[in-house]
Amino acid sequence: MTTETGATPRATWRLDGPNGSLAPRSAIEVLVDLNEKVTSGKVGEYQPVPLGFTPMDKTIGGGLRAGELLLIGGAQGTGKTTMALQMARNVASGGQANVLYICYEHDELYLLNRLIAAESALAHLPHKTGAIKITDVRKEILGTWMAEGGGAAQLAANPRLRPSLDRIARYGQNLFLLRGTQTASTIDGMRALIRQHKELSGDRRLVVVVDYLQKVPVIPEPPNESEKVTYVINGLKDVALTEDVPMIAIVAADKEGLKASRLRNYHLRGSSAINYEADIILILNEKYNIVAKVNIEFNPYQAQRFRDWVIVSVEKNRGGQDAVDLEYEKHFEFSCFDPNGRTVQEKLIEERLYND
Repeated sequence: MTTETGATPRATWRLDGPNGSLAPRSAIEVLVDLNEKVTSGKVGEYQPVPLGFTPMDKTIGGGLRAGELLLIGGAQGTGKTTMALQMARNVASGGQANVLYICYEHDELYLLNRLIAAESALAHLPHKTGAIKITDVRKEILGTWMAEGGGAAQLAANPRLRPSLDRIARYGQNLFLLRGTQTASTIDGMRALIRQHKELSGDRRLVVVVDYLQKVPVIPEPPNESEKVTYVINGLKDVALTEDVPMIAIVAADKEGLKASRLRNYHLRGSSAINYEADIILILNEKYNIVAKVNIEFNPYQAQRFRDWVIVSVEKNRGGQDAVDLEYEKHFEFSCFDPNGRTVQEKLIEERLYND
C-alpha cells in the first residue's frame, strides 16, 4: 500500500523501555482511528457528562469530558464535599455513566446517610416539607430498628426514609462509594480499579471523584507537601487522559487563602502544578463574605439573605469561558444545594486581606 503522495509507509516507530513505551502516531493514523470510532459509534469522549448543576453545565460546555480534570476548591464549610457528592449523584441518576466516589475522610455509610438526606430535599425544592435533616437520618435508622423491638427490621418500612431509599435504588447500581486508605488508594490503585471497571462493565463510561486531593497517599512519602501534591495532581491528570475518564477532585485551601477576604485559584494548597494541570477550577466562597458591602450596608435583610448562598467561581475553564461567578442556594442541613443556580448580579470584592 502507498500513501497519496506515493511514498511507502514507514515501519512502526516505537521505543520500548523499562518504564514504558513511546509510540508516535502520525496525524493520518490518529484520523483513521477517529473515523473508526465515529463509524462504530464509540464517540463517548466527545460527549460531555452533565454534572446536573445549571447554569454550570452550560458554562463548561455541557458537562465534563473524558480526560478532563475538574477541581473544586474552597475553605472549610463552603460545601465542597456536598457539591462533589451531589455531582456524583446527578451523574449516576442521569444514567450516562457510572461514578466512583473515593473519600479519604468518611466511610461509605456516612456518604449514604448524606445521600438519604439530600434525596429527601431535592425531590421537593424549593419547598422542603417532609425532608429529613442529615442530623436526623441516623435517628430514623435507629428508630426503625427499635420499632421492631430490636428484631429484624427493614429500612423501607420507615415512611420517612422510604421515599429517599426508593430514589437511591433507581441509580444506586451506578454509584460506587469507596473509603480511601493511606496504603491502597494510591494513584496506581485508582488506575487499576478503573481498568478493572472497564473489564467488568463492558466499557461503560466512568466518572471518578476524589475527596480530597491532599489526602491521596504517595508511597514513599515525599519530603514536603509541594512535591506530594505535584505528584498527585500530575497522576490524576495522567489517569484521566490515559484511561479516558472525567475526573473531579476536591482541593483544600492554603493558610493565606483561609485568611483572604476572597478565596481564589492561587490559594489552593500544595503546588502551583494544581493550576497548570486542571482543565476546570471551581472556587467556592460564602456569598455574604465576598459581596461588596455597598450591596448590603443599607439593607440588613438582604445581608442576612446572602448567608444562604454560595458563589461558585469558574476560575479556569480550558474549553470555554472563565471568570464566571454563579450562585447556588445551600441547604446544608439536608446535605445539598439547589442545583438550579444563576449568574451573580451583585458586585463582588476582588482584593485579598492578609493578617500578619
